[in-house]
Amino acid sequence: MPIPPLPALVTLVAMVGFLATVMLVGAARVKHGVKPPSVVGPEPFERALRVQQNTLEQLMVFLPCFWLAVAFSSEPVATALGFVWVGGRVAFAVGYLQAAEKRAAGFAISFTSSIVLLVMALVGVLARLG
Repeated sequence: MPIPPLPALVTLVAMVGFLATVMLVGAARVKHGVKPPSVVGPEPFERALRVQQNTLEQLMVFLPCFWLAVAFSSEPVATALGFVWVGGRVAFAVGYLQAAEKRAAGFAISFTSSIVLLVMALVGVLARLG
């Protein structure tokens, strides 16, 4: 089965987003003088680190659920939810980098997208098992 291009694009955009969080942490380390392996520093550094860590944690749920929903449920719906997930992660990062209290909406958007993808994948797989 060939890999569909739009879901592949979602995956690539999600990876670019994650790499952006990695670069934000590196820039925050330099700006605030936080030497590796330390993970403690001024609050702006710690918020940048939490954005990266939380995004990695969420990717571990999102990617398998996304691709299983693409394969076993609805590629167009899963793809749309994938783009929504990416948008939620951007909103999460932008909000969290400003203040911890501003992260909730972006988190809710991406987390809800992951849950819907999980349900889609589960229902699709169970339907195929018959």
